[in-house]
Amino acid sequence: MTWVQSVPVSPIGEQRQQQVCAATEACLRRAGEICRYPFPAIEISFDLNGRAAGMYRVRQGRRCIRYNPYILTRYFNEGLAETVPHEVAHYATDVLFGLGNIRPHGLEWQALMHALGATPRATARYDLTGIPVRRQRRFSYRCGCTIHQLSSQRHNRIHRGSAAYICRRCKVPLVFAG
Repeated sequence: MTWVQSVPVSPIGEQRQQQVCAATEACLRRAGEICRYPFPAIEISFDLNGRAAGMYRVRQGRRCIRYNPYILTRYFNEGLAETVPHEVAHYATDVLFGLGNIRPHGLEWQALMHALGATPRATARYDLTGIPVRRQRRFSYRCGCTIHQLSSQRHNRIHRGSAAYICRRCKVPLVFAG
């Protein structure tokens, strides 16, 4: 994995982090009023890197919202208006419906985004110049009809034996091409 970076951007400071936390808590209270459900407080961190402005994650039963402090530096107001409700809506729909029972950006999530006054977009398009962005390596795999470029994450899953992938066109398992 390599990092691409030009004019460096510093992560947001403590004061702005507190503003994002307060906005997240206020949005969570508003979601609770809309859904008539007392959502518990959620862990918030500013440790996200890469292209995403925010991420809702459940790991080992622990829920948290992660924000990208570099993107929030450049797009602070957009982060408060769009990223915060986006991640809160993921958390709320998970609590209400369960992650496995609905689509991540499905109708339930979209309805809550509208109710929170935000545009229900799955991704945002930001100029990431100067922001540390991860680039995954690609690995060549072949099937019966073509060559596929798999990400390092998928390559590692195949290597560990925890996943196998097949071509959607010819239905032949993908084999490492070296």
